[in-house]
Amino acid sequence: MELGRVNRLTVIKQVDFGLYLDGGEVHGPILLPSRYVPEGTKVGDELDVFIYLDQDERLVATTERPLAQVGDFAHLEVAWVNNFGAFLNWGLMKDLFVPFREQKMKMQKGNRYIVHIHLDERSHRIMASAKVEKFLSQDMPPYRPGDAVEVLVWQKTDLGLKAIVDNRFSGLLYDQQMFREPHTGDRLTAYVQQVRPDGKIDLILQPLGQQAATEFSEVLLQHLQTNGGHTPLGDKSPAEEIYAVFGVSKKVFKKAVGDLYRRRIITIGDDGLTLISED
Repeated sequence: MELGRVNRLTVIKQVDFGLYLDGGEVHGPILLPSRYVPEGTKVGDELDVFIYLDQDERLVATTERPLAQVGDFAHLEVAWVNNFGAFLNWGLMKDLFVPFREQKMKMQKGNRYIVHIHLDERSHRIMASAKVEKFLSQDMPPYRPGDAVEVLVWQKTDLGLKAIVDNRFSGLLYDQQMFREPHTGDRLTAYVQQVRPDGKIDLILQPLGQQAATEFSEVLLQHLQTNGGHTPLGDKSPAEEIYAVFGVSKKVFKKAVGDLYRRRIITIGDDGLTLISED
């Protein structure tokens, strides 16, 4: 049984105020209060439940799902603050605590912050930290150029945007390679451009090279088919306009246009691209 994560536990006893679940020899029975019990549940059933500590620091289960679990990075809003720290809304009745020692700057109610959720070594309680760097992996990332990864946009730098890659590694999206700027807290699919010797990952938002052009060729073809067989965009269109419509770089767009032209699917004119009629 893992504190701060979803566990599959067996119902061992039914009482007036809920169910008791089998937490094993170490933790013993764990209460699932009545308001969280799925209709028709009986002794012997298995339930997927999130385990956390209630107001009295006792283990308790819920069928609700938090916005993040222990081991995750997340973008969460401050619900309230007091003399001990800040409390984040993470989707459960009990808010998530961030002590002052784990804040980079004093957190403000209503603001959102990137944090890491973990078990505190001192108290063994679930809490969060805005000192994200110390929770990122120091291992060498196992990626190759072109690999797709999931990223959480973290913070702005002079070069671009820091991002957390696959909930483990540090990466960077460069300003000059982005036609739109994501915002802190956005979760995106990105692509590995390179892994540097220091383990940092250079990222881009489009697939690399011919792979990107091949994939986008079919997207462009479908766009033409559903828009009367024509688009006013062409090789001379500004990169910003191409990205606004298709979400790809001008280089990828031009390669896809060349692919469709060589296949004699389109004509290229001053007024844009036009599908060749099959009649």
